[in-house]
Amino acid sequence: MTKPVRLERQFAVPVDRVFDYVTRADLLMQWWGPEGIVRNIGSLDFTRPGPWDSTMINGEGARYKVSGQVTSVRRPNLVAFTWGWHDDNDRRGHESQVVIELSEAENGGTRFVLTHHDLPDQDQKNRHAEGWISSLRKLEAAL
Repeated sequence: MTKPVRLERQFAVPVDRVFDYVTRADLLMQWWGPEGIVRNIGSLDFTRPGPWDSTMINGEGARYKVSGQVTSVRRPNLVAFTWGWHDDNDRRGHESQVVIELSEAENGGTRFVLTHHDLPDQDQKNRHAEGWISSLRKLEAAL
């Protein structure tokens, strides 16, 4: 296993607002998935523990399915969930863990830390880092 992907951002909005964008399906859909994803279908409810799934569709119609379990929700500071990509036969692959931590920043905004653990190799770490960085640009624009 590689070291985890760890991304930190500062948002100039209150923690409660960022938490809503991280947990509520209607708000998650605005930023979930890297740039180039034009449609997202699935069950993205991170407000409580339980299963979730997402199929991201790009402009050419390619589909990318990922699913997992929300394992922990502590409003307004933490959401944790498992993560596993599906292959073309809908078989779920390697499972990794994502933790999103939110805290109040000195400026009254939000300190956002995303850590993606248990990725199997450096290539997967790099790909996930690129995807999360792109997704977080969309989150920043949505906020």
